[in-house]
Amino acid sequence: FLYLAGQFCCGFFLILILGNFWFLAVLYLLWLYLDWETPCAGGRRSQWVRSWTVWKYFREYFPIRLIKTSDLNPNHNYLLGFHPHGVLVAGAFGNFCTGPSFKNLFPGLTPYLHIMPIWFGCPFFREYVMSAGMVSASKESVSYVLNNEGGGHASIIVIGGAEESLNAHPGSLTLNILKRKGFIKMALKHGAHLVPVFSFGENELFKQVANPKGSWLRNLQEKLQKIMGFALPLFHARGVFQYSFGLIPYRQPINTVVGSPIPVKRNLNPTTEEIDDLHALYLQKLRQLFEEHKRNYGIPEHKSLIFE
Repeated sequence: FLYLAGQFCCGFFLILILGNFWFLAVLYLLWLYLDWETPCAGGRRSQWVRSWTVWKYFREYFPIRLIKTSDLNPNHNYLLGFHPHGVLVAGAFGNFCTGPSFKNLFPGLTPYLHIMPIWFGCPFFREYVMSAGMVSASKESVSYVLNNEGGGHASIIVIGGAEESLNAHPGSLTLNILKRKGFIKMALKHGAHLVPVFSFGENELFKQVANPKGSWLRNLQEKLQKIMGFALPLFHARGVFQYSFGLIPYRQPINTVVGSPIPVKRNLNPTTEEIDDLHALYLQKLRQLFEEHKRNYGIPEHKSLIFE
């Protein structure tokens, strides 16, 4: 969906260049040059955009709900690890970029959803995603958010990234996380408390063409991901007036459960062992969060998370 929206905005920009409005395109390019670093410096959110009525209908369509399990002291900064990626990442967008749920449940905290830097190179589209509270997932951007001395900032990072979207099949509980330790290092360097977040129902919104590891399709998708920087899962769901085929996501409830914080002491030069130890603790707390809540959201008792 980000890809399609980004392509639409780039297409509109091309029309400006080729049409009689080329001067507007030149002015925008100048603005783009002057504003290039903003996505790495906290972005430029708009409460008006975040409060659009359309987002209310978006959240109620599934519906999307945010569940709190513990208080988060606004005197600290937090790094929230969001799982799983799914195809749409609907729970992350609906809960952290729209509506009042996060603000009501966690007063004093400002959420920043980090997405791939490539999207901030798309003309016009970058303005929209920043207005919704999204910022770059670069190290500089995460550092900027977590470096707030007074606390009150929450970085939300989809840990599995684009690669994990290729595992987004209904019923899948596979998370790409064993080799992903950069977020742990960032938390240590800034003393940001870690918070595991699991979004139940995220993988149920679409059906994806079978792409087991080792298949020609999976190999092609992984090669394209390395070239373009983002994955291209082949998915489908329902249509507007029929349920057999289309690109509209299924109406499946999404319950995003925010776990308890893992206290982290600031360590500017963490050792590999310290990173590994905190990573192992994070995995333990994430699995515990899933096990404690899976019965509430229709996950069979015998099913557990698979870490890759």
